[in-house]
Amino acid sequence: MSDDRRARIEAMLRDDPDDVFLRYSLALEIANGGETDAAIAILATLADGSPPYVPAFHMAGRHLAACGRYDEARRFLREGIEEARRQGHEHAAGEMAGLLMELGNAGE
Repeated sequence: MSDDRRARIEAMLRDDPDDVFLRYSLALEIANGGETDAAIAILATLADGSPPYVPAFHMAGRHLAACGRYDEARRFLREGIEEARRQGHEHAAGEMAGLLMELGNAGE
């Protein structure tokens, strides 16, 4: 993780704390730095936002699966697929469906 990049994102968030894309970017930087649980917490907050931020479901699912938390990953992906379709983001829904299929019965 680039500490400089994270610092720049955090500085921009101080000016605009509600910027969803900046918060998402911060979560990715945090994950790249190995702080997966902190990143997932940010992504979960974005997924619960109004409106829910569709890319957050996908990335949360990816990070959870990478940690072996397959049931949680599947839950995020299923919810993300539904939300993506509600918002008209069929491509995102398809990507999450593909990841969900890749996970299959992992961890069961």
